[in-house]
Amino acid sequence: MTYYWFAQSVGVLAFVVGITMFFNRSDRRFKQQLSAYSAIIGVHFLMMGAAPAGMSALLNSLRTLISLRTRNQWIMVIFIVLTLVLGLSRAHHWVELLPVGATVVSTWALFRTSGLATRCIMWCSTCCWVFHNIWLGSIGGSLIEGSFLVMNGFNIIRFRRLQLRGIDPFEVEKKIVQKMDENKATE
Repeated sequence: MTYYWFAQSVGVLAFVVGITMFFNRSDRRFKQQLSAYSAIIGVHFLMMGAAPAGMSALLNSLRTLISLRTRNQWIMVIFIVLTLVLGLSRAHHWVELLPVGATVVSTWALFRTSGLATRCIMWCSTCCWVFHNIWLGSIGGSLIEGSFLVMNGFNIIRFRRLQLRGIDPFEVEKKIVQKMDENKATE
């Protein structure tokens, strides 16, 4: 197996890990699975020679885990700055700016939003990754991000329909976020 196909197989592994992520109603499980997926796809992008995307994805992984513990704005700003510095310094083509921008927007979303708003912002971020991955020629990356686009889109519609019927699919998560905010206020 050549190095290229080994790198592509790592991308396919990321596809397998990430395929069920958007079915989670639980923001916590969603973020844990997103973190694992981001780490694997980050390695894939680095192997494919796409350093800005690889660094963005690896920062995504760490950022997502940290966002489970805190919604501190300073930590969010640190990740946004790191993403911009590491991603922009290695970009050689304008398409390489798409994953950097997507990471900045999704970082903000994971720290400042929850529920349906998070998923809508992540959907827009995914559009940038899809375009980048097709441009790069990443088989696994294109499959997974295309799948994310479709699955998250359907789930956004499904969750919104539940809300319109008076059912809050994110009720449990709202209580967890409130508890995190209360703990932060007492610190």
